[in-house]
Amino acid sequence: MKSIQIATFNVNSVRSRLSILEQWLHKNPVDLLALQETKVTDELFPVSFFHDLGYQIIYRGQKAYNGVAVATRFEPIKVHFGFKDDEDPLADTRLLLIQTPQFFLLNSYIPQGKSIDHLDYQYKMRFFQRIHNWLKNDFSLEDPLVWVGDMNVAPTAADVANPEEKKNHVCFHEDVRKIYYNTVNWGLIDLFRQFNSQPGEYSFWDYRERNSFRLNIGWRLDHILCTPLLAKSAIDCYIDKEPRGWEKPSDHTPVVASFQLN
Repeated sequence: MKSIQIATFNVNSVRSRLSILEQWLHKNPVDLLALQETKVTDELFPVSFFHDLGYQIIYRGQKAYNGVAVATRFEPIKVHFGFKDDEDPLADTRLLLIQTPQFFLLNSYIPQGKSIDHLDYQYKMRFFQRIHNWLKNDFSLEDPLVWVGDMNVAPTAADVANPEEKKNHVCFHEDVRKIYYNTVNWGLIDLFRQFNSQPGEYSFWDYRERNSFRLNIGWRLDHILCTPLLAKSAIDCYIDKEPRGWEKPSDHTPVVASFQLN
C-alpha cells in the first residue's frame, strides 16, 4: 500500500502566491496539487518554480482571469482541457482532466455567477449539468475518479457563515445547491464530510469583508469529491487554514485528502 496526498487550492493568481506555495509545499509535499484561478497566460506561467520542487506541471490560463493547473509527481497518461461535448464555450481554462496510473483527476474552477439574474449564473448552472453529463457518459462508479476544485457552492447551511443572509447568493441559492447535488449524487462522496461533521469549517474568506478570516466569516467552496472506490481508500481529508493567515494570502486555502492505494 502506498500513501498518496492530493490537494486543491484556488491561488487567486499563481505568480502572486509563489512564496505561499513554496512555504506550503515544503511543509506539505503532496503528490498532486490542483490549482485554480491562476490568472496568467501560458507563456508567463512559472514552470521552473514547480520543476525545482520536483513536480511536472500541466496548465492552461489567460491574463488576469480563470486558469487551471495540476502539479504532479505522477507521470500523466492522458491530459484534456475543457469539455468534450462540442458545446460552446469549451471552458479550457476552467476544466482540466488528467489520468494517472492510479486514478483520474478532474480539476475545475466553476463560474461564480455574479448574481441570480446574470447570464453568468445560467452559465454556472449549465456548467454543472455539463459535468454531470460527462460523468454519466465517460465514467462509472467503478472508476477511480477524483473531482476537485473551487466549486463556488456551499452545499449546506453548515458550510457558510450566517446562512440566513445568503439565501439569494449565487454560491448558496437553493437552485445552485440543487444542481450541485444532482451532479454529486451521480455517485460521488464529499471526502471532507466523510471525516468531518462539524459546522464552521471553511476554505474561503472574502477579502472584501472586514476581518472575515479572524472572525471566521467564511464559506466551504473548495471540495474533494470521489467515487466510492477511492473513498474507501481515503484515510483523511482536511482544510489547512494556516496559509490564509500568512502574508499576502489567497482568499482561499488548501484542502487536502490522503489515500492508501495499491
